Amino acid sequence: MLKQLSIFAENTKGRMQEVTGILLREDINILGSVTNDSAEYGIVRMVVSKPEKALEALTKAGFICKLSDVLGIEVKDEVGNLNNLLLSLQESNINIDYLYLSFNRATGLPIMVLHVPDICEVEACLTNKGFNSISEVH
Repeated sequence: MLKQLSIFAENTKGRMQEVTGILLREDINILGSVTNDSAEYGIVRMVVSKPEKALEALTKAGFICKLSDVLGIEVKDEVGNLNNLLLSLQESNINIDYLYLSFNRATGLPIMVLHVPDICEVEACLTNKGFNSISEVH
């Protein structure tokens, strides 16, 4: 399983750069990210190279953060592969809370980062259907 860092931040000018600046100072690489915002606040979800260190640094800087488990599934960089992944989940009656893209620098393959209700169940399901899950991204 991958660790995802979720950051609750005010939706103000320069706030995202403040987050990335902290990660830069701590030598932490952002490997995948998605941002959901509203008028006043947003949640930035990231897979980073050093999740515990990122959590500590951002919390120390006053951000509200948490780490959670997510599932990383490698897919080939070909037309239709995301559809195949989603079809496999649909056939197994599995719902996805959200997903976003990352990239496995070691293999050169895209990684779909999935937040699902039961990670172990979904991982077993997808592994049985021929997909490869990963536990860390470099």
